[in-house]
Amino acid sequence: MIPLHGKVALITGATQGLGADIAASLRAAGASVMITGRDVQRGTAVAEALGADAAFVNADLAQDDGIKACLDAVIERFGRLDILVNNACLYADPGLEATREDWHKSLDVNLVGPALLMAKAAELLPSGGVIVNIGSVGGKFGAAGRMLYPAGKAGLMQLTKNAAVTLAPRGIRVLTVSPAWTWSPSLADMAGTEQRADAIGARTHPLGRVGRGADVGEVVVFACSEMASFMTGVDLPVDGGYSILGPDQGLGPRPWFAGDSQ
Repeated sequence: MIPLHGKVALITGATQGLGADIAASLRAAGASVMITGRDVQRGTAVAEALGADAAFVNADLAQDDGIKACLDAVIERFGRLDILVNNACLYADPGLEATREDWHKSLDVNLVGPALLMAKAAELLPSGGVIVNIGSVGGKFGAAGRMLYPAGKAGLMQLTKNAAVTLAPRGIRVLTVSPAWTWSPSLADMAGTEQRADAIGARTHPLGRVGRGADVGEVVVFACSEMASFMTGVDLPVDGGYSILGPDQGLGPRPWFAGDSQ
């Protein structure tokens, strides 16, 4: 296990799913963790399960006072901040049917909130501090029927590069960790079971399954550790090989033409 003892991490959107799994990985590595979210019951339960060196703050990162609340809470509880993980996101996406209100609501959570939190957190981070933005394969490739979520993730990945250059003179590193399909409440709604998710996900992930939260969490731990101390401004794909495939799913043309009944 990569040690993060003595470090304090703030993880947004961590009341369930991927955020909770990332918080668990950081806690297992020895970091103290402050998790944020809007579901008080779930957030409190996650923090309690992680033990005495974990806490929860109810905060809406689409609001300036929510950003201030989570930073105030981490300093009050732990006295410092070493790691920020921008994980909170809004997945809902009506695509081309989206209204201006839909766009504002989505980008407030998926891009603007993380940008503003990052700027404020950078004032607290010491040299050696790390910011990890959770990207997605959705921010790299086209997807029919979706617009808002992919645009937000693409923007967040670009923001990582700009912030990395800006904060490098202060010794603060900024990276993106980008999952592909990962077992979570949203994927569970679509697939029903992990076994079905793996079976379908094997078609688009060369490693033969969808991701698990721990797969992503362990890479976040690495990104925050001294083992990654000379890395900044880059994306770490945790996608089971998803991003190496083209539209032919890595098969080349022959199987596609061989299976054409015409």
